[in-house]
Amino acid sequence: MAEVDRIRKRLQRRMAKAIQDYDLIADGDHIMVCVSGGKDSYTLLELLEGLRHRAPVTFQITAFHLDQKQPGYPEGVLRGYLEDRGVPFEICEEDTYSVVQEKLPAGATPCSLCSRLRRGIIYTRAEALGCNKIALGHHRDDSVETLLLNLFHAGQIQGMPASYRTDDGRFSVIRPLIYVPEEEIREFSELMGFPIIPCTLCGSVEGQRRFVRQKLDELETTIPHIRHSILAAMSNVRPTHLLDLSLQHPETPSTGGEDQLF
Repeated sequence: MAEVDRIRKRLQRRMAKAIQDYDLIADGDHIMVCVSGGKDSYTLLELLEGLRHRAPVTFQITAFHLDQKQPGYPEGVLRGYLEDRGVPFEICEEDTYSVVQEKLPAGATPCSLCSRLRRGIIYTRAEALGCNKIALGHHRDDSVETLLLNLFHAGQIQGMPASYRTDDGRFSVIRPLIYVPEEEIREFSELMGFPIIPCTLCGSVEGQRRFVRQKLDELETTIPHIRHSILAAMSNVRPTHLLDLSLQHPETPSTGGEDQLF
């Protein structure tokens, strides 16, 4: 138990700093916490629920899980966990799995289409629940990998921000774990014994993100803090030393695409 408390305090400190740095939570917020059943979202829910009881502002959370009707989905596991935790929650059942399988071109990865379908459902339910913010479990490594994927494959410098406003302006999407290393989340999750639900839709698709992760692991053997350094670089940008004409001449549009690809 002492080890769990030690890691919990470290995670809480990192999350609190991100919340403070980017003003992620304000008095009166109603936050939808998206719980996929993976280690990241379980950790996010656990830490936010703990913060709610001691924060200097008053906010409420509602856990939200989307049952996508994937084969082998363990019925009742997540519902039982949320009921035991005593947090308000909603489980929405939508067969996005069949939609993705039907519309996905041969050889393509399901992540992009699956994400778009999930996003639409999440926004609809967030509005119905009266939530003004949506919390996702993306962590430091997710943001670093996204930056490199967009750099390598999309020709743009773009990672995962700590928060952003949805295109329609209805919600703020926040990532309170953006400073937290994945390895610490994994260790915490194992100690807590969260009932992990694997994603059978895309779990077998290694893809480009796994390749980037492996390369970072290799680089880390000679540059031990490379992930930390890349994340630090994302908040230490020198626009005058880049080649984006829109930064030099605001009237000139950027040649980079607007949509985040990863």
